[in-house]
Amino acid sequence: MKLSILDQSPISDDQTPREALEATMKLAQTAEALGYTRFWIAEHHGLPGLASSVPEVMLGYIGANTDTIRIGSGAVLLPYYKPYKVAETYNMLGTLFPGRVDIGVGRAPGGPAEVSEVLSDNFLQGVFSMPYLLENLIRYIDDADEKIKAGPLPPVKPDIWMLGTSGKSAKAAAENGLYYAFGQFMSDAEGKGAIDEYRKSFKLRSEGQVPHAIVTLSVICAETAEKAAQLANSYLVWQVKKDREDVFEYLPSLKTAEAATFSPDEKKQMDDMKAQMIIGDPASVKQELEKIHEETGADEIMIVTITHSPRDKRESYRLIAEQFDLDQYDI
Repeated sequence: MKLSILDQSPISDDQTPREALEATMKLAQTAEALGYTRFWIAEHHGLPGLASSVPEVMLGYIGANTDTIRIGSGAVLLPYYKPYKVAETYNMLGTLFPGRVDIGVGRAPGGPAEVSEVLSDNFLQGVFSMPYLLENLIRYIDDADEKIKAGPLPPVKPDIWMLGTSGKSAKAAAENGLYYAFGQFMSDAEGKGAIDEYRKSFKLRSEGQVPHAIVTLSVICAETAEKAAQLANSYLVWQVKKDREDVFEYLPSLKTAEAATFSPDEKKQMDDMKAQMIIGDPASVKQELEKIHEETGADEIMIVTITHSPRDKRESYRLIAEQFDLDQYDI
């Protein structure tokens, strides 16, 4: 089973944004050393606790500081952008880092409505035009336009992935001959239905291509289940409190999270979120990942891990890699 990583560059309450981005780069180096298949960067806008607003800039930095791991966006929020510019950007990355670049495409706003308004004249129109935008992006990446070239043309064209949380995104991926990533970590739905739809409807875009599906999960692993639960508490408190109290704008320390108090509604929200995560010791995490891998039929598991300490995050990925016999080095 292939394992990969999606990172959102969260900012802890003892970090600067630059330190959070540096931690993401170091995590990519760790992922490569441990044998993870790919490392994707999320795109978010107007969210103070997340430093990753321009993935393509980070990908250039990460690509220059790694050698073999695939790198990509999770995702380019296509309704904001002209497909030609996206193709130019990722073709340039593919030229610098041949055979290593993925273009993950999504249609979510990635931030509050006010930010969507200043990023795009009409984001909703972009959402409605998504099939057209996707068609044009594919044409430019495939170098299939007779008049327009999205240079520089790389020796190996980037792989295009459709990201989503529904059967609609799975169908779009299949009909366009794209790879598919189901974001189970941000959905109440199960990935099996979407991935089944994807495989059933898949149409070849190029000779020798086969469908490939990822399911993305929120996971925190530690030496003991108790330690993993403690680490997860910081993330859960942040998610519940970040829009309600300024002190939780950034990811809180374990001590701060432990001292937090909650309303009944907040407690329920935390319980619901925890039920969607995999939190535990290495053996139990492996068991859960293998179970979801089998249930969904995914070819690959992509993991999102958010902890206050970058070292705890790297350790979580190391412990998982060790369970699956991925290549191991000290971190």
